[in-house]
Amino acid sequence: MTLEEIRDLIKTVCESGIAELEVQRGDNRVWIKRTAGTVTQEIVVPAATAAPAAPPPAPFVQTNTPPTATPTPEAIPVPAGEADLTDPTLKAITAPIVGTFYEAPAPGADSFVHVGELIRPGKVLCIIESMKLMNEIESEFSGVVVRKLLDNGKPVEYGQALFAVKPA
Repeated sequence: MTLEEIRDLIKTVCESGIAELEVQRGDNRVWIKRTAGTVTQEIVVPAATAAPAAPPPAPFVQTNTPPTATPTPEAIPVPAGEADLTDPTLKAITAPIVGTFYEAPAPGADSFVHVGELIRPGKVLCIIESMKLMNEIESEFSGVVVRKLLDNGKPVEYGQALFAVKPA
């Protein structure tokens, strides 16, 4: 699937108002999901194989589901034995893109932030790898990190809560 075909699919999703679109051609799969006026995409490509001849185009799979709301700290499940996150003053720092969450700049390196740490606007909190690009996620406000909500190396969706922060 070419980049131009993917752009056309994104344009189709934006113009049609559908919530999700998935297209699969052989081992290549593109999934585009629209949430709260934005479009996210996931592209799955087979691991290091020779490029076979392009199969015939697959039919579109269209799902009309309502966009999901951005999780708030109040909606975050609290594991047994951990602090309660129902404090209405807590704010969630959410993922601006789909990808893989990394809490440190390299394997074995110290995390960008720790629970209890005071953060300021512009402080790098984590990295989200998306389409082989490393995107630094920065804080937009000051506060104290109350809890990290995702494990290192785990997939993350657009709008998913990454950190619970008590604003300063």
